Amino acid sequence: MTDAPTRIWRRVERRLTGRFTVAMRPPILQLMKAAGSAILTWFACLLLFPGELPIFGAIAALIVVQDNVDQSLTRGIERVVGVLIGVSVALGAGALFGPQAWLFIAAIIVAMAVGWLLRMSPTSTNQIAISALLMIALGGLQLGYGFERLIETAIGAAIGVVVNAMVVAPVRVLPVQTAISDLTQRSATMLRRVGDALAQPRDQGWLAEMHTEARTLQSERSRVHALLRQARESLRLNPRGGRYRRALADADELFQRLQPITIQIVGMSRAVHDLYSPDLVDDPSVIGMVEEIRRAAHDLEGLGRADAPGEPAPEPPALTAPYTIPRPDPDHWVLIGSLMEDLRRVRGRITGELE
Repeated sequence: MTDAPTRIWRRVERRLTGRFTVAMRPPILQLMKAAGSAILTWFACLLLFPGELPIFGAIAALIVVQDNVDQSLTRGIERVVGVLIGVSVALGAGALFGPQAWLFIAAIIVAMAVGWLLRMSPTSTNQIAISALLMIALGGLQLGYGFERLIETAIGAAIGVVVNAMVVAPVRVLPVQTAISDLTQRSATMLRRVGDALAQPRDQGWLAEMHTEARTLQSERSRVHALLRQARESLRLNPRGGRYRRALADADELFQRLQPITIQIVGMSRAVHDLYSPDLVDDPSVIGMVEEIRRAAHDLEGLGRADAPGEPAPEPPALTAPYTIPRPDPDHWVLIGSLMEDLRRVRGRITGELE
């Protein structure tokens, strides 16, 4: 049995490592491309400037190789602009104060002030300060030296962008398709759970668990939002993007239909949780509604499988004509009416009648 100090240490270790580790390792290809870009930059800059170590260029190449080509271009421009201003700050500080021991402090203050005045991002502002410090540390306070470092940085940034674009440029469409398919199946499961709540008497614990599970659809929907944004960025400026744009557009279209469905399902879960009564299961209107909810869940599952690669063809839709209740229940009409309206909206989204 694990003793208390060991458990505490493991908990502290998880919290510490969680600050600089990720749940999934980045693709090894991206790391190899970053290393390869830095090496190519190193030798290219040595040929152009044989007397200097191309540290600025290697750093730029490493920074520029990002998760997608669009981000690489952004980081490349950011790095070049940062070096340009940082070199200017170092040269200006050197011209004003000379090679003083406190020149580093002056360069940092001036670099941060310039970045703030130009409304640059914190990352870009840090690039200015780092470039200025490197200029001073390497002893290059001459205009020619600064110009060479700027060219070197531009070479590293260009090599990083080209390598990231031409060597299997990252595409993030498949994770989106998988996440949307999972969200669709999860939504169908939760819709079926709402029907199960009305099929037989349930206690408050069961209802609370059902509603808690339904609310997780909100976080899953936000996750798909983030993945869609990453997928769009991965196709921008991507030489391989043309063949994936149609698939991403289809996935986005399905997600736009799915979003309001998840909202309705969470609302149905909330209504059942708050207004539930055990005698609902004996109401003839509710008995018929349970069947329609289950049919809607069946068709929602088919909606997610319709275009999924490798999935069997979906079964024919099970939805009948819209379910109607001729006379509202005097005790439960609020819950029944709310569920009926939500079910109507869900049905309309599944069939495409509501856009």
